[in-house]
Amino acid sequence: MTRSADPAGPHVVALGGGHGLYTSLTALRRVAESITAVVTVGDDGGSSGRLREEMDVVPPGDLRMALSALCEDTPWGLTWRDVLQTRFDTSGPLAGHAVGNLLIAGLWQHTGDIVEGLDWVARLLRAEGRVLPVALDPLEIVAQVECDGEVREVRGQVAVATAEGRVVELRNEPRDPRVPAATLEAIAGADAIVLGPGSWYTSVIPHFLVAPVSDALHAAAHRTILTLNIGYEDVETIGMRRADDVRALRRAAPGFVPGAVVVDEAHAAEPELRDELRSWGTHVVARPLRLEGSIDRHDPALLADALSLAVRMTSPGSHRVP
Repeated sequence: MTRSADPAGPHVVALGGGHGLYTSLTALRRVAESITAVVTVGDDGGSSGRLREEMDVVPPGDLRMALSALCEDTPWGLTWRDVLQTRFDTSGPLAGHAVGNLLIAGLWQHTGDIVEGLDWVARLLRAEGRVLPVALDPLEIVAQVECDGEVREVRGQVAVATAEGRVVELRNEPRDPRVPAATLEAIAGADAIVLGPGSWYTSVIPHFLVAPVSDALHAAAHRTILTLNIGYEDVETIGMRRADDVRALRRAAPGFVPGAVVVDEAHAAEPELRDELRSWGTHVVARPLRLEGSIDRHDPALLADALSLAVRMTSPGSHRVP
């Protein structure tokens, strides 16, 4: 996790959740001067789901993972990262809980402020960046899913991610959640915004379902970089191709056109995706991105190089050729 030696590196906001955002943040630490992560808060499974239900708080798991990705690269930071990621292995009620989830939830109870609690954990990790939620209210993802010609409603992130069929419509409940001012300020003030990779319908598109965040992303579209996924094995998008992912995002955010799209070179060769991106009017950065030995993971070092190029392409004064 090497930081850029350039003191004038870009200030980047990365949006997403889970492992996709973790990978994006790991890559961005190689190229960015400062990083702010904006994290989805729709998780309703596992330790996060239990704390969400019991304490009526936003689920802490994806926030914990983002904080862990930004920990100081020292024995102090790495030790606390590993502690936060540790899960209790017991036969009692603590079984499966991540230590970091409990710590974050405890700080929220102590401070009464979600953003302040996250900032305290960042200090503990000596994090090289900041982590913010996309909303201050826990969100429920509601999808209309088509399967065998019938459309049914599916509720909750876990259920949507594993539902059989094709997602044809998404919404959040509540429809108008509270959004931290710091989140909107970070997007407005960033040199570059990175969206994805990650679970498409539960970690990427949901940012456009929160109206103030969607407005901020539309205003910053020219300096936003979309990172497409690699594998086809994600159960959430089984049977779909990267062109389908782009179409889904375009349906969810019709007026949004990112400054650049980062795509693995194997997908970039697909005529259907190439035509879709050309019609979108965005610049394409195609590079080998797959982690060796993996079927669906980005290599952070390769992704860092691609993101660095995309940031330069979308910066003011660059000459982009869609």
